[in-house]
Amino acid sequence: MDMTSLYPRRIEPRIAEALLDTPVVLLAGPRQAGKTTLVRQIAAQHGLRYLTMDDELTLLSAREDPVGMIRGMDRAVIDEIQRAPQLLLAIKKSVDEDRRPGRFLLTGSANLMALPTVADSLAGRMETLSLLPLSQSEIESRSANWIDSAFTGLILKAGQPALGSELSERVLRGGYPEAISRVSAKRRMTWARQYIDAIIQRDVRDVASIEKLDQLPRFLRALAQTTGQMCNYTQLGGQVGLDGKTAARYVGVLEQMYLLKRIDVWARNRLNRVIKTPKLQFVDSGLLVALLDLTAEEVQQDRTRFGNVLETFVFGELLKHTTTADGDYRLVYYRDADKCEVDVVIENAAGQLVGVEVKAAATVKESDLRGLKKLAGLAGSPFKMGVLLYDGTETMPLGDRIWAAPLSTLWGL
Repeated sequence: MDMTSLYPRRIEPRIAEALLDTPVVLLAGPRQAGKTTLVRQIAAQHGLRYLTMDDELTLLSAREDPVGMIRGMDRAVIDEIQRAPQLLLAIKKSVDEDRRPGRFLLTGSANLMALPTVADSLAGRMETLSLLPLSQSEIESRSANWIDSAFTGLILKAGQPALGSELSERVLRGGYPEAISRVSAKRRMTWARQYIDAIIQRDVRDVASIEKLDQLPRFLRALAQTTGQMCNYTQLGGQVGLDGKTAARYVGVLEQMYLLKRIDVWARNRLNRVIKTPKLQFVDSGLLVALLDLTAEEVQQDRTRFGNVLETFVFGELLKHTTTADGDYRLVYYRDADKCEVDVVIENAAGQLVGVEVKAAATVKESDLRGLKKLAGLAGSPFKMGVLLYDGTETMPLGDRIWAAPLSTLWGL
């Protein structure tokens, strides 16, 4: 039973739209997020030929004779193209001779735009869309977009608020279809470990020549311990015997695999007291939990480590919302020299901001609002709203443009 087909993917109408006016569409995202299921459905609906580079013979043909492979194709879906980047040049030639829209739908589980040959060859001919693991909205079949709503000044309503252990269950589970389909936490943990091993053993080789591959699992664990914190590469590398430069490169490769993301600091030029260091955030809370060996029992007894994992979960949900939103947004964070910070700052194309602070508790204190109030004051009128997401049931105003809202508004109605 394929789990991904059970859930409507919010990106599907975007793909259909892009295929109407763009010759090449790339659906990018982590391995096993559901890309293959989705593009196979689209291939069947649109009568496109389907090829996957996971098939060894097809891969050999693509590597040996990329031009020959593409020459005979009118319209096609090509899955896992990062394994044969030489096809991209052949696709460029083909598209330059025949610019009809919707000719090629590609998928890649590594960020192809980071490969130097690619960025140049398909500029202006290709649109990239992201498919991340399932969002809570997709799991619950809800279509509202939390970020689009927030920028119009509205916080979504939580249908049935998920609280306490129900909330932590969602956080520990994450969004990978395969993990969600497994009934016990133990089986999910087994899947997540195998997944991480497979990525390190196989996918990393496709995008980077990395010496000391055996250091990567330990390095990933070290990164998991520092999720949501500012990244000091020298310190991180030192924990597993790597120099700062190598550590930074490893982080870049893991970012290309969509396992984690570097988040920049929101800064106005005149605010030179803002810290410039990016912080690291994992994309899926379930994988982070597996790397941390965090269990539901531990979360119930001691919520110290849960706070960081919850922030990762919220970051991941917001990141998924950016990929399917009507507006164009980027996620940054705020921190200044006084250690005053806001977990996630969402910025739209016009420079307007929504600040999001995450709290694992059911009560809200005055001190929890410090970062949001500071950001509101600094940003002035572009600051649309500050939202403190907490483990409670009420949406309440807490001052000028600042609200407390249940975490489950993220997959609201």
